[in-house]
Amino acid sequence: MKKGKIKNMFSYGIGAVGLDLSYGLFYSFLSKYLTDILHLNKKFLLFLTPVARIWDGINDPLMGTIVDNTRTKMGKYRPWILIGSTCNAIVLSLLFTNPGFELGGLPIYIYVAFLYVAWGMTNTMADIPYWSMVPSFTTDPKERSLIATVARSFSGIGQGIISIFTPMVLPILSETMQNGEKVADARGFSLWAIICALCLVGFSSISVLNTKEHHLTTPKEKFSFKKMFSIAKNNDQLLIFMLFAMLSNAGWYMVSGVGVYYFDVVVGDPGKQSAFNLFGAVGSILGLGVIPIMMKFTTRRRTYQTSLGLAIAGFFGMMLSVKLASSYLLMNICYTVASIGIASMFVSQTVFLADIVDYGEYKQGFRSESITFSMKGFLQKMAYTIQTIILFAGLDASKYNENLHAANTPQVKGAISFMMLWAPVILLVLSLLVFTFKFKLHGEYMEKVTAEVNKMHENY
Repeated sequence: MKKGKIKNMFSYGIGAVGLDLSYGLFYSFLSKYLTDILHLNKKFLLFLTPVARIWDGINDPLMGTIVDNTRTKMGKYRPWILIGSTCNAIVLSLLFTNPGFELGGLPIYIYVAFLYVAWGMTNTMADIPYWSMVPSFTTDPKERSLIATVARSFSGIGQGIISIFTPMVLPILSETMQNGEKVADARGFSLWAIICALCLVGFSSISVLNTKEHHLTTPKEKFSFKKMFSIAKNNDQLLIFMLFAMLSNAGWYMVSGVGVYYFDVVVGDPGKQSAFNLFGAVGSILGLGVIPIMMKFTTRRRTYQTSLGLAIAGFFGMMLSVKLASSYLLMNICYTVASIGIASMFVSQTVFLADIVDYGEYKQGFRSESITFSMKGFLQKMAYTIQTIILFAGLDASKYNENLHAANTPQVKGAISFMMLWAPVILLVLSLLVFTFKFKLHGEYMEKVTAEVNKMHENY
């Protein structure tokens, strides 16, 4: 690969660090902030997430359409990455900061609901154009896989920073003392969110200023709402992808989202979450090497199935480690195995979307990167919705008390343990079955699609 392409690839990847700082803080720690710091009613939170997703169902494809029809000297993707990341940084800071509203009062509910929806919108503004750039760099499937792997590597760094350091940083930035030690409070969450927001803008700027867009195609017609939903409806492989990716992502989110409750309530030591997430980060780093190595010996389809198999085995091992051996060290080791599978799974999903863009053009006669890639952001939010519905329903049904911590009832601990250890395995197994029996973009058929699309591009 040429020097210019290498610089482009790594500069592109840096942007994922900032995006995942915001993404990780929102998806892994917002629930704990809303229940334990702001003391919001769990039934309200159970209602809020699905409502926000209804709007995303309109907003995400709309953003994809806007990006597809953007024409500037900077290209069509980079301007929106910069605008979106800046807006998302502002919303993230405000979402984790209470401006002084009385806890439990109506204003705090309105404030949180507005910013919760706004975070999804501003994240979409940055996330869709960012991941939509992958097909614009190259038409070579191997180079796409490499670019996606590099971007996912940087994405893993952002996730690792959040998952490992947040449990340690929050008490340091906080003022509240409990049993002679600092514990996370409103001040800690607010300062940490502001730090992450500044990093989001900084890393996104580096990415935007040091990348170039290639292989851009112009939509042949203006897209209406009817056309946008037609693209999703008529691309059967996009719908299949949405289903199996949503299930697998939800399984992953269960662990990252429930973990903060699990170590506080069940384990009784929130500090152990950092060690647990460190093992996961090591697994994520190792997992990013799975794609290039396995692709030398087997197909992309088999690589993805192996990735899901590793994740299932790892999460199942976590469950056995706790239930049979009561060993949290063994649980951490199994989490490393699961994270290897999850990391390689995410890389494959990004590449699959690039293939789905080609398939859509082959089948429908026109190309739509951003609208197709907008489905990625939407499915991640839907996966998070599945996680939050299970989480808040479980907390509410078991009568979780945010003031009791490890003194919560056995019923609460049992519910949290199920959500942490059993739910991910169930969701991932379902995802593997859907992928294996329904997804057909592989082998000779995908080679035919790629060849036909390349011929179409020669005529542009």
